Amino acid sequence: MTKDNNRYPNPESWRAHWYNIIFEAETPAGRNFDLVLLVAILGSLAAIMLESVRSISQEYHDVFRYLEWFFTAIFTVEYIMRLLVVHKKRKYVFSFYGIIDLLSILPTYLSLIFFGAQYFMVIRSLRLIRVFRVLKMVRFLGEAQVLSSALRASRIKITVFLVAVLCVIFVMGTVMYMVEGPENGFTSIPVSIYWCIVTLTTVGYGDISPQTPAGQIIASVIMILGYGIIAVPTGIVTAEMGKANQLLDDARQCSNCGEQGLGRNAIYCRNCGTKL
Repeated sequence: MTKDNNRYPNPESWRAHWYNIIFEAETPAGRNFDLVLLVAILGSLAAIMLESVRSISQEYHDVFRYLEWFFTAIFTVEYIMRLLVVHKKRKYVFSFYGIIDLLSILPTYLSLIFFGAQYFMVIRSLRLIRVFRVLKMVRFLGEAQVLSSALRASRIKITVFLVAVLCVIFVMGTVMYMVEGPENGFTSIPVSIYWCIVTLTTVGYGDISPQTPAGQIIASVIMILGYGIIAVPTGIVTAEMGKANQLLDDARQCSNCGEQGLGRNAIYCRNCGTKL
């Protein structure tokens, strides 16, 4: 949300004061608030992970319960404060951050009814996205935009590629079922397709392996094919990222002389020398 000086008639009111602290990171108080919030989020996530370790959970069960409610109380108060000071409450509630803020506190209360619901508090990790605003890392969002544009431009090519891969997996899995048979662990076509996926992706769990010479030859072909398959989508996305970067470079221009195609990393205009 952006700061609006006309949001409150009296800028000295407590709501205006807390709005600047909670929603703005430009002031020292706002920055400290967000940093404390990030520490609380990290502490909450650490407690959730440690609680999942049985030996630690059994010994410090009460401690984890206290920590869980402690962090939940902090985030509940924070959410209520956001609702009190924000001008357009509906807009905040249904915004991305508003939904994440709400979902981060619900699991603890739901755990009173549904056992194990507290583990859904890992949703709080999404709140760490605020670090881009707190640490002034907004410039990295430009790189994320390039990647997003490249993925969108590649979606048709990658979809066609994945369909082709699925066809290969289905055919080769069926062939392996026919060649190896149930006696060698390939008890059905779905099981054979599972083995083909594992082999093609070069994971190789080893729970099923071909025993016949023909099956081993087919498996070798699939393994080699797997390396080639990994390279294809990488090349597609890389090419599209290059195009996206070039478009951004071509679009950048000097505000003084209007020179275009300056490049995102340029500091001064090559034509007039004005600092960009």
